[in-house]
Amino acid sequence: QSATDYFLGLKDNQTFFVRHLSEDIQSEYELKTLREVGTFLSPRDIGLAVHAQGLANWHQKHPMCSQCGGPTVVISAGAVRKCLTDNSEHYPRTDGAIIVLVKDETDRILLGRQKVWPKNRFSTFAGFVEPGESFENCVIREVEEESGVKLTQINYLGSQPWPFPASLMIAFEAVTNTPELARPDGEEIEEIRWFSRSDMKQAILNNSLILPLEISVARQMIRAWYGDAADTDLKGNESWR
Repeated sequence: QSATDYFLGLKDNQTFFVRHLSEDIQSEYELKTLREVGTFLSPRDIGLAVHAQGLANWHQKHPMCSQCGGPTVVISAGAVRKCLTDNSEHYPRTDGAIIVLVKDETDRILLGRQKVWPKNRFSTFAGFVEPGESFENCVIREVEEESGVKLTQINYLGSQPWPFPASLMIAFEAVTNTPELARPDGEEIEEIRWFSRSDMKQAILNNSLILPLEISVARQMIRAWYGDAADTDLKGNESWR
């Protein structure tokens, strides 16, 4: 089968599908990733693209039944997979994850660099929610594990679907009164740095800081903290893809 269509939705008498192409068909085109084109899409189209990528990823990675190991088939226009052996139905899953902008009492922000990232590539802290854990407790745990600081205040900011492959990012900002305790865990996080707005501007000017992608909630949080001057001071500074 060279292509499979999955239903995304209906709006203003327009029907939207995602077409999942086989690898041999994909090779005939010069395709771009969602990370590459996301900043050029309208709010409606980025929503469709995120839905499409998440749904296609799920179908590609779940051809077999998680209960008995039997083969599954697509039903309900792509919203469900059904096992041909035990008739169980399976639905797309989303993995909950937190992402947090940590500030100190002087309004500096703390960013970290993972070992697997290029030099100077920094971002906010993030991690997956464990079974039985609230989002707020996950924020506290992840920040302390990765940076060593303890939080005194946590505020919810919003959320963003992140289908790479199947996450829902729950965004927070948090405050610590122990910035001097900040240190990388040495395992996942290799380097951490505190930034004031002037520190960040200077780091970008001397090419010692690469920020997250424009389409990411991490970049949006940093931009909101930085203020109106972000449109000029941070413009053009974007991470590897």
